[in-house]
Amino acid sequence: MQFNNDIRSIAIGSFDGMHIAHQTLIEKADAIVIIERNSGYLTPGYKRSLYTSKVCCFYHFDKIKSLTPEAFVAKLQKDFPKLKKIIIGYDFAFGKEKKGNAQLLKVLFEGEVDIIQEISIDGVSVHSRTIKAYIREGNIEMANRLLGREYVINGEVVKGQGLGKKELVPTLNLDVDHYQLPLEGVYATRTKIEDEWLDSISFLGHRVSTDGSYAVETYVLDKEIGKVEGEVELKFLDFIRLNQKFESLDDLKIQIQDDIEIAKKILE
Repeated sequence: MQFNNDIRSIAIGSFDGMHIAHQTLIEKADAIVIIERNSGYLTPGYKRSLYTSKVCCFYHFDKIKSLTPEAFVAKLQKDFPKLKKIIIGYDFAFGKEKKGNAQLLKVLFEGEVDIIQEISIDGVSVHSRTIKAYIREGNIEMANRLLGREYVINGEVVKGQGLGKKELVPTLNLDVDHYQLPLEGVYATRTKIEDEWLDSISFLGHRVSTDGSYAVETYVLDKEIGKVEGEVELKFLDFIRLNQKFESLDDLKIQIQDDIEIAKKILE
């Protein structure tokens, strides 16, 4: 497909996370070319476009992985006929079996190639894989620092056990796909319902004290939200505690109240 456009500069990458290093590339380009892979994401699919005002063009990895480096560059020049400049990260690889690198791109592309060097925070290199590792560890604070924003996931409201409303606190149960989910436990969060961000506390993990199934649940603090349908967003601010088993619902209820007090202090 050929784009009829006047785009003269593009930034290329997976841009999963749209983190602070990605933003350095993006700010130098007219548009961004996103390599889409369909796996555990920080920002899946079109969600990336929510973090930039630039034009987003998607290449699916499965469609381009067999292209040689030469064929890939030829595709870029066909799709962007006025292309004069390509912005990439220092570790950019392209073409079949990742045989192409930043230096080869300089050889193959007749225009300018701007290579952005490594960006670090407190000695930690900013990479999507590093951010995912912090999220898997429950280190939301560090993940958010590398992202340059709070980590956000989306989920569809689904029917839960019904136990929370009857015995504990009424939660929204969410069906979440494609995202890298944090370590099992309890988090201080904000929940977006109908364009309003509300203070909340959220649990992700196996409900080891009740039915054992995996759940993503959020409880909105100090506000009656009524029945909620459709998609909501969760924004993670900090980790509170690991998932744990309780011998009785009374013990669990006491712990939830303690968690809520901790969450309120964090959210202040």
